[in-house]
Amino acid sequence: MREMMWQRFVTWLGQGDDHPASHREKLVSALGAFAGMLLVFWVSGRVLDLQGAALVVASMGASAVLLFAVPHGSLSQPWPLLGGHLLSAAVGVTCAQWVADPLVAAPLAVALSIAVMYYLRCLHPPGGATALIAVVGGPQIHALGYGFLLEPVLVNVGVILLAAMLVNYAFPWRRYPLALLPARQPVELACPVGEKCVIAHSDLVYALSELDSYIDVSEEDLLQIYALAMRHAVEPPPPSLPAARLAAAAGKA
Repeated sequence: MREMMWQRFVTWLGQGDDHPASHREKLVSALGAFAGMLLVFWVSGRVLDLQGAALVVASMGASAVLLFAVPHGSLSQPWPLLGGHLLSAAVGVTCAQWVADPLVAAPLAVALSIAVMYYLRCLHPPGGATALIAVVGGPQIHALGYGFLLEPVLVNVGVILLAAMLVNYAFPWRRYPLALLPARQPVELACPVGEKCVIAHSDLVYALSELDSYIDVSEEDLLQIYALAMRHAVEPPPPSLPAARLAAAAGKA
């Protein structure tokens, strides 16, 4: 009973090992993040004092997790990185200048930055931190105004982007950005489209281990995607609205 309750608690926490990357992959991610953040901290330190640099670097630290641990993820690509930070910084500076109360400006900046990133297709979670820093960063950050976008944000984004490209380029299986990844040989399906295929838990674990990279999707989501794709392949699509109306009219006639 205790073991079952513990297993449920672990599942609730999301502590499953759905992404069995090798020790080599984990080490490369950590060393790459160290190199990238070392450069970012050096650049920020030349623009701001140590305290101000620490605030700005905080959002870059979140980006480092994506760029070096999930280099092929959609949230890690150059446009989400650039657009996410710069647009969120612009939103944050605007909120800081137009909304006097920081208790309102701070959450408003994060909320608006999420909406802007969504609509401009550059969703990058650390961008929310950049928007927040523009509001709560203190007088030194506020004094920069919209110059905050160029220096240190744009400079730091450029540094960590370059670091991610250089570090990941040394490893053919994890080139960054994703467009630089060598084309993979297509994998032939074991069963033709239209026939039911059963994927076991062990099959998914094997497939993830073959990729040897962190894939930000759970096994349950993969099974759901596969089931929906197979259902779409074997079931006829629903008739379009005009066709349905014509059929209904013909039936009444």
